[in-house]
Amino acid sequence: MKHWPLVIPTPGSWFMFIDLSFFMDMLMKYTMESMFKVGFGIDLNWMEGSIEEGTTFVKAFDDANESVCLRYINTFWKLKRALNIGSEASLKKNIKVIDNFIHNVLSTKKKLLAMNPDPLIIFWGFKNVKEDILSRFLMESEKNPETMTDQYLRDIILNFLIAGRDTTANALSWFFYMLCKHPLIQEKVAQEVIDINCSHGNDASVDDFITTIPDATLEKMHYLHAALTETLRLYPPVPRADDIFPDGRKVKKGDGVAYVAYSMGGPRICLGKEFAYRQMKIFSIALIRYFRFKLADDTKIATYRVTFTLQIRGGLQLCAVPRTT
Repeated sequence: MKHWPLVIPTPGSWFMFIDLSFFMDMLMKYTMESMFKVGFGIDLNWMEGSIEEGTTFVKAFDDANESVCLRYINTFWKLKRALNIGSEASLKKNIKVIDNFIHNVLSTKKKLLAMNPDPLIIFWGFKNVKEDILSRFLMESEKNPETMTDQYLRDIILNFLIAGRDTTANALSWFFYMLCKHPLIQEKVAQEVIDINCSHGNDASVDDFITTIPDATLEKMHYLHAALTETLRLYPPVPRADDIFPDGRKVKKGDGVAYVAYSMGGPRICLGKEFAYRQMKIFSIALIRYFRFKLADDTKIATYRVTFTLQIRGGLQLCAVPRTT
């Protein structure tokens, strides 16, 4: 949250009209930073600007995701891999970039754990290194080094990134797309945010506004929760469940339908569900409280990018107007 003033103007510096052509990129950076900080104990500080290593990693991560997904469509991918051409050649290069970045993270974290630093010591953005998930896995790997290898830990990091970064960012992008398509719903969400947080004046900074909202307040925002949930129904981040046809399309004979019973609830339910909802609510509140949004091109219909998660092809271009009431 501390980097948001860099992308969201403060009340005294608002422009009458703000072009958010970088909105999708901002969402991806926001969720990526959140996952690295909460899961791995790392402050990337990418919201402050373009860091070459981080930018290269993110592009490689997204392109590799798309290349792997396209294997389900391109029946000649094994031949392309053998000849090292086309998308398979690009995938090989992208995997190398991903591996180098993650192994750099692992080696640095291992050194910090070996030094047993004071929690107040900050090194490459690491703070209190034993409290994050990655540090716990690293400490467990010392007990079982044969099983929990660097490759195993690398896979864990990638799983967390795919689960926590793409899904939340994509859900938020579709949420704001739907709010722009349905302005009355957008105003209802905004009114709920304003009513529940009426103690904050319009002159409060975005950072101050967000940091003073307790979890109890988030739980009271039932309309916002319902709007987010409906967005997830219409545009599921990972469209592999039984409710991917909300528009009434029929499932014909011979169509493949998957029902994953073990992921519907109980101990096997998504581990990050509540964290994701909290993250989406905070982000939505921070923006809707201060801005009205509309699509940069209202005639353009959003299409999908072929990846494991349901991304908007070409990103999401929005225009924002500061709220005066």
